[in-house]
Amino acid sequence: MIQFFKKSKLIKDDLKGRASLMFKDVSEDPWDQENLTIRNLDFSVESIRYIDVYVNRLLTTQTGQELLSNHYEHFVVRIGAYVGEVIKQRITEDFQWYEADSIYLHSPKVEKPPIGIDTETILYSKENDEVISPLQEVAHTLKGKPTYPTLLQYVEDKVKR
Repeated sequence: MIQFFKKSKLIKDDLKGRASLMFKDVSEDPWDQENLTIRNLDFSVESIRYIDVYVNRLLTTQTGQELLSNHYEHFVVRIGAYVGEVIKQRITEDFQWYEADSIYLHSPKVEKPPIGIDTETILYSKENDEVISPLQEVAHTLKGKPTYPTLLQYVEDKVKR
């Protein structure tokens, strides 16, 4: 009975600032300079098309592969935060960013995914006891094992649900 009152506390971890780094902290690469702009990355579902092209460039160019091998977690968090913010702004439920471990301790219904990164943050709805894990999807995509063919399809699926 005492355990019931000791339900663990959720720890918020807002990633909106990290999401904006997609257009605020851009590399010197000409494609990045021209396309990763606040005009193109306006947090619309359509803006995910630019993210898909960017991810494809990371996966298929020598420079991109070197960057991924040296800064993988950085890219997962930055891209995942952007994708998550696009989803969060389009759904009506009360999804907020929380540290993943606090969710798994808080809700026995939510299962911890088998693969994760140390600093993972997830979108969680207290109202529905439901998780959306954009960082996880980006991590899979950057490892070449995506759940969806594109991040755009992932976003559209999460927004429509």
